[in-house]
Amino acid sequence: MTRTDFAWAALGGDPALVSRISAVAREGVLPARLPVRGTARACVAVCALAGAELTAGRTGGKVPEVHVDDGAVATAFHSERHLRVDGREPVNFAPLSRFWRTADGWVRTHANYPHHQKRLLGALGVPEGRGSLTEVVAEVLAERSATEVEETVYAAGGLAIALRSPGRWAAHPQGRAIAAHPLVTRERLDTAPVRPLAPLAPLAGDPPLPAAGVRVLDLTRVIAGPVATRTLALLGADVLRVDSPRLPEIDDQHADLDFGKRSATLDLSARGDRSAFEELLAEADVVVTGYRPGALHRFGLSPGALAERRPGLVVAQLSAWGDYGPWSGRRGFDSLVQVASGIAEIEGSAERPGALPAQALDHGTGYLLAAAVLRSLTEQTREGGTRLVRLALARTAAWLVDGSTHQDEEPADTSYEPGPWLAETDSDLGRLRYARSPVSFAGGPFDWARPPGRWGTDPARWA
Repeated sequence: MTRTDFAWAALGGDPALVSRISAVAREGVLPARLPVRGTARACVAVCALAGAELTAGRTGGKVPEVHVDDGAVATAFHSERHLRVDGREPVNFAPLSRFWRTADGWVRTHANYPHHQKRLLGALGVPEGRGSLTEVVAEVLAERSATEVEETVYAAGGLAIALRSPGRWAAHPQGRAIAAHPLVTRERLDTAPVRPLAPLAPLAGDPPLPAAGVRVLDLTRVIAGPVATRTLALLGADVLRVDSPRLPEIDDQHADLDFGKRSATLDLSARGDRSAFEELLAEADVVVTGYRPGALHRFGLSPGALAERRPGLVVAQLSAWGDYGPWSGRRGFDSLVQVASGIAEIEGSAERPGALPAQALDHGTGYLLAAAVLRSLTEQTREGGTRLVRLALARTAAWLVDGSTHQDEEPADTSYEPGPWLAETDSDLGRLRYARSPVSFAGGPFDWARPPGRWGTDPARWA
């Protein structure tokens, strides 16, 4: 079974449809010891196939052919690196987001957001105004064990992970919990009736948009969730990203990840904003969340509560570590999952841990999440029911590390340069150079209808 077959089966897709996929392999794309190229291609391929399947369902035609090009995939998986805003390169990692030597090994921290940096420094007892922070933090960490740092920083609400080998992670309670779950968890929560989508025009003229008319509440941050929702926007969904005004966003991250969407802020603890959110929910077709499991339950956003208020909804949940096991309530990011799961050791050397050639767990899981939403929409229009799908970066990592199975790393015989998959546009943020979406099927869209606007400035209402 190839990696594409495996991913499509995890989504509940008809295995016969995989024959609609063709691919172009390119030399020098996403080089790594692990099968990153094949995994990335599989994630994009099944996302495109899910879009093509929904297109066929809405047009009454045949499932369009899907074309996946390693060049487009690699360019998109590096989208944050290719971004330019008025010619300026973005800053993707803050100085305290890095590997550090400890007394007995290595630890990786994540402090891109100011509140994460503050918690990290507080846990380590380092005042923010004390000299060169990197030098001071390095001195403090060199005297402590990696697991002590991990637990101390976590207890303070910060982000740090000790380097583990694949074997140590496989024996860890969280590693065991992740291995026991499927790549994509899919559930039907009730017997809500079918919610039909309006028929699309035949495959002629303007490209058919399989998600046209679908309203998506986007409650995600950072990379994986926004990759999923910008893909749904590409395919025609009305995507409204809703953030808390109390949580800052990184401008360059927004510029990269919010193509095709609108962006509003609502404080769900305030009565007026909560009422506005409930009005949005009453007309939503999809809710996508990217916070740690349980973090939004106090706002009535658990899957069960959503199903009661909006039967027939598609609920898509993304987390770092899964909603199971002892780490289910922990925050996490792609770089930290790589360190915990053994990827950083596999990709590193005897002198230093390594990393994947891209934030492939984020991007790959994002395309899988979009595919799961699209497949859920197809299933809902056929069989009804409120649909729940769950994905975790750590589960995608386990699939990647299991490189001995589901391989389809055929030799590449075509060279790669990113130029053909980069584009430029004017926006309220400035002149943007960006990576086009790699999701492609015959007759489908090839670019977003709109660039991102300014973060949090759109009205909290559907288009």
